[in-house]
Amino acid sequence: SVASGNNLLIEQIQSPGRGVPLRMAPVVFLGTLLTHLCGGSAGREGTAVQMGGGIAGGVGRMLPRLSPHELRVLLMAGVAAGFGGVFGTPLAGVVFALELAVLGRIETRAILPCLVASLLSHWTCLAWGIVHTPYEVQSLVTEGARFPLTPLTWQLLGCAAFGGVLFGLTARLFAGLTSGFQKLFERTLLQPIARPVVGGCVIIALVVMLGTRDFLGLGVSSPDPSAATIVRAFHPGGVQLWSWWWKLLFTAITLGSGFKGGEATPLFFIGAALGNSLAILAGMPVEFCVALGFVSVFAGATHTPLACTVMATELFGVESVLYYSISCHLAHRLSGRGVYPTQQPSDSRPGETLP
Repeated sequence: SVASGNNLLIEQIQSPGRGVPLRMAPVVFLGTLLTHLCGGSAGREGTAVQMGGGIAGGVGRMLPRLSPHELRVLLMAGVAAGFGGVFGTPLAGVVFALELAVLGRIETRAILPCLVASLLSHWTCLAWGIVHTPYEVQSLVTEGARFPLTPLTWQLLGCAAFGGVLFGLTARLFAGLTSGFQKLFERTLLQPIARPVVGGCVIIALVVMLGTRDFLGLGVSSPDPSAATIVRAFHPGGVQLWSWWWKLLFTAITLGSGFKGGEATPLFFIGAALGNSLAILAGMPVEFCVALGFVSVFAGATHTPLACTVMATELFGVESVLYYSISCHLAHRLSGRGVYPTQQPSDSRPGETLP
């Protein structure tokens, strides 16, 4: 049952039943380490969230008198702790946990437990010496402005709106390709252990064909100053025009063939690289477009636009919060089913998934 990952967590938050097995935490942890060790293009958010949910599920079984509502809140707190700790964004972790399971509805009674769990997780990581990658976005606030916010201009509004549409369609493409590869591997390879073997061979073939390892692993940074990374995407010409597509393909094959890991960091890479290309083609500020893409593709793929707007303010500052919100919500509306098919709209019947 742990193979379904975040979808299992979402199901149990919606309707607590058999619970989330404690073994999910070590299984997904070891699986992700092996994926990264071998160069698989996967992230770490899904791993942290599933570890948090697995630990919360184990604690829930040790406390047999918990009501279904209390168990649901406990699982949400585990999700918040995993997300907030791994990215250093505790407030975004809270909103992500609240927004993840049921689209358009936030359970306000879970806010305080999720906030406590996310902050403690974040502080624990800092105490352990974890250093999160800093992202600096050039300020667009005009000199002498009354409020420290990026001014409203038709050019920036058009860029945020068009970017939101583009990022949402890219999220739809990612979700469709990942699901398609998963179904293809399941139909053609009946032995589960054979799927990552074949998927790994396909990844190796792509590396040989392209002559670069830029699209393996997390892709946040690299000791090679010329490599395509998220950090490099914030600079003009830091990534190639089609870097976003190759990272999308590498990640879809990696996750579709059964390797473990999250979608978040690869989606950040895809969005940042696509934002870089959009800025160059449209003549817009590069860092502004990259920041939009960074959060918007993830917002579309996971249907968490509020969490991604909050994440943008924690990572890049509050100056352009209006533009982040526009882009994230448009991406959310245009991304289709997303990467978590078990998510439900707030007005759906039990068992009904997002169309």
